[in-house]
Amino acid sequence: MSSSIELINPKAESVRRAAALQVNTTGAMGLANVVKGNLGPRGTLKMLVDGSGQIKMTKDGKVLLSEMQIQNPTAAMIARTAVAQDDQVGDGTTSVVLLVGELLKQADRYISEGVHPTVIGEGFDLAKKEALVFLDTFKLPSKLDRPTLINVAHTSLATKLHASLAKQLAADVVDAYRDPIDLHMVEIMKMQHRTASETQLVRGLVMDHGARHPDMPKRVENAFILTLNVSLEYEKTEVNSGFFYSSAEQREKLIESERRFVDAKVKKIVELKNLVCDQVVGGSEKPKNFVVINQKGIDPLSLDILAKNGIFALRRAKRRNMERLQLICGGVAQNSVDDLTPDILGWAGLVYEHTLGEEKYTFVEEVKEPKSVTLLVKGPNAHTIQQIQDALRDGLRAVKNALEDEVLIPGAGAFEVACAGHLSGPVKKTAKGRVKMGVQAYADALLIIPKTLAQNGGFDVQDVVVALQDEQAEGNTVGIDLQSGEPFDPTVEGIWDNYRVKRQMLHSCSVIAVNLLSTDEILRAGRSSLKPDGQS
Repeated sequence: MSSSIELINPKAESVRRAAALQVNTTGAMGLANVVKGNLGPRGTLKMLVDGSGQIKMTKDGKVLLSEMQIQNPTAAMIARTAVAQDDQVGDGTTSVVLLVGELLKQADRYISEGVHPTVIGEGFDLAKKEALVFLDTFKLPSKLDRPTLINVAHTSLATKLHASLAKQLAADVVDAYRDPIDLHMVEIMKMQHRTASETQLVRGLVMDHGARHPDMPKRVENAFILTLNVSLEYEKTEVNSGFFYSSAEQREKLIESERRFVDAKVKKIVELKNLVCDQVVGGSEKPKNFVVINQKGIDPLSLDILAKNGIFALRRAKRRNMERLQLICGGVAQNSVDDLTPDILGWAGLVYEHTLGEEKYTFVEEVKEPKSVTLLVKGPNAHTIQQIQDALRDGLRAVKNALEDEVLIPGAGAFEVACAGHLSGPVKKTAKGRVKMGVQAYADALLIIPKTLAQNGGFDVQDVVVALQDEQAEGNTVGIDLQSGEPFDPTVEGIWDNYRVKRQMLHSCSVIAVNLLSTDEILRAGRSSLKPDGQS
């Protein structure tokens, strides 16, 4: 009786291992099939609908994977890794998911023929190391001038937006950069208005609120900008306190003294305005104006005084805008009105209020040397605006990566075709024993990128891949031309990928594929104790 149990157990363990591997492979391939249609400029959109019926249309792998509700544990694990890829380098989520799915699919072929998963895993590790070495030889040091950077931005944007819009925005993304490189200095402001093609770069700042007094000027030119963090209203103290009075006269006196305190602050601002705006040299000089942008509140009586003196005032500006204002207009932010001098003021050629329905926006433009800019995203509806915003973030990261790496990788699937040829040629020959199978599986899996690009472009996948491999075998750098389906040199057309995106992609997909191949059982974690036979 005992001997029959010993014969049954290894078989049961083998069945469990096969089942775990099958779950992993199915989950990975299922997720890959979901995101497959996103890849490349000819990819299709996905429509996400949340519980409240809100719609989001996207081609961005990161948005899709982070917002989808994924039940399969393997698919959820891959999705988290791919989203981490985006957090690290800003792109490559769809590629990672496709590669993991294809690596497990290729591994499954060999495992079904009796090769142990560990052997395939060793082959994957070897192939990853060689692919990373090959990546360093494949990268091209590039003269990162404006046209090249526009091509880099366009390559990223074209995979997520309509071709005409991507072309228009690529130049704006490049022009948004300032030295030193800091993405936080690029404000992305949304305005639900007109069409997506009116999305533009504003060399200044756009704030999502306007002046709070009807008599204030709506448009001022040649304006001095005073940036304040001073409360111009009656405020409650931080500790619990109160006014105590025994008669109406006492109450009036208390209110009056409090009012005098606030009015004294406003008076100092008006005095500074009169000092700088009245200094007109000669009769031909344009009149000067004065703008106050305050991080804290301004009460109605203070607004009234400022309006009577022709001052354009904004209250409760966001803190991040206060920081950017100094970089755009110059000047120094003040926490007190006691030492106001003309040298702490910034300057802008034009400040105006734009009213859109019940919403108001304030534009600060025509500044001298802006170290911060605003990308104003316009669109007819919320999901169009969100789609453009997500694409712009990726485009900005692509340009930032290129500037920091100082090298570029030919795009359109060129690296994957070249690396697959390198792995299945020289690397496979030097590999020993069964590890060759893992290297070959890795090489075959890399071809999923050009295959998917061809499929999304509506071309015959096998014909395209064979043509690419033939060209690559002759020593040429070739990618797939998505207009004709023919092999072409992406460096001539200016289709570039980021070096760090490819490097991170090779790392991520290899590590997660090896982990999933090493899984021999999937257990449900929880408080329940294990059963006697070791199963949960």
